[in-house]
Amino acid sequence: MGEVVAYLRVSTASQGRSGLGLDAQREAVTAFAARECLTIIGEFIEVETGKGADALDRRPMLRDALAMARKAKASVCVAKLDRLSRDVAFIAGLMAQRVPFIVAELGADADPFMLHVYAALAEKERHLIGARTRAALAAKRARGEPLGNRTNLGEASAKGAAVQREAADAFALRLAPIIAALQAQGVTTTRAIAQALNARGERTARGGEWQSATVARILNRLPTEAAA
Repeated sequence: MGEVVAYLRVSTASQGRSGLGLDAQREAVTAFAARECLTIIGEFIEVETGKGADALDRRPMLRDALAMARKAKASVCVAKLDRLSRDVAFIAGLMAQRVPFIVAELGADADPFMLHVYAALAEKERHLIGARTRAALAAKRARGEPLGNRTNLGEASAKGAAVQREAADAFALRLAPIIAALQAQGVTTTRAIAQALNARGERTARGGEWQSATVARILNRLPTEAAA
């Protein structure tokens, strides 16, 4: 029986409505693993865009998923290819990490060559969507119509905040055993915990170094028994 590390990502609140929300991704990966007799040994959740040449630098959860999979000689499993990226160069860079990737939507037999082909198609689709969007906005602007939808800003903001909270809670729970072990060793102040996490090579959710304030925020997110 093989092992996989699940990686889930959203970049906007609207993706929850489009079938790309965290729950939908988790369900797809879980169902795929069950069909293929695979064991999910870890789950990493990211709220970050997939765009940009430095996308991997801004996605610490993906780096952690890669590290766990590499150590366990497992694969990283995503629900859809665009949860990794629609950028061919980014996908190629991930392949260079020498960690196998499985896309539940494409099946277990999709090899790296096919992933590159699908990534190229997804990148082309992204460019076409962007071009159509710009053309539509230009046409509305020419007609003097107001741009944007101001009727659901509150709803979108609330959903975006909920997604951010879910990802932050998941990140805090992942760190809970590490912090508990440090506290058991007598490392109890937020400053000392921050120094210990930095020494271990752990990074914050945004990939930065730990400070007392960021440790305090993590402790505040943990249940009382986990933070003690």
